[in-house]
Amino acid sequence: MLFEELKQFIEARFGTGVILSEKADALQSYLVLQPERLAEVCLELHDNEETYFDFLSCLTGIDNGPEAGTMEVAYNLYSIPYNHHLMLKVQVPRNPENGLLPTVTTVSHIWRTADWHEREIFDLVGINFEGHPDMRRILCAADWEGHPLRKDYKLQDYYHGIKVPYDNHNEHNGFKSESVFLTEPPAEQFPDKREKPE
Repeated sequence: MLFEELKQFIEARFGTGVILSEKADALQSYLVLQPERLAEVCLELHDNEETYFDFLSCLTGIDNGPEAGTMEVAYNLYSIPYNHHLMLKVQVPRNPENGLLPTVTTVSHIWRTADWHEREIFDLVGINFEGHPDMRRILCAADWEGHPLRKDYKLQDYYHGIKVPYDNHNEHNGFKSESVFLTEPPAEQFPDKREKPE
């Protein structure tokens, strides 16, 4: 199915209001859906014999920055038997009025691979996935402060008494107080050819 056919497929089943906007071009076409309708649309795209998007290729969290005030989640769907692709997006407020993290409904019950992808987005970007079976950090420590891939993220100074920020002392891949000769190339280079053993 082509992009326009997939769009019509979704609108026929869920109404025209489910698609908030679209971008149709040769590079990467996508549909922006109502966040609250995402899971039911994905389930239909997965289960329906006409589409059968059996593979969630990628799941990406995007921080549009404090100025834009929004965050996005992009879903790259692929149907192995039909060899067709579709990108879906949802957009949510970056800082909801309730003071909690932005929330999107999980799709981990549709594609198992979403389980870890959603945890990674939660950990690094700070988007919560409602209905996820195990919503906790996956890369940072459980008590880490903030979400490192947010555009306004500020690195904490210390973590459990250990200084966190990067210092300029190891610009040459050396360590503090290490002699300079260990971080610079040796004066004599190894020869390109080795002698053939007798």
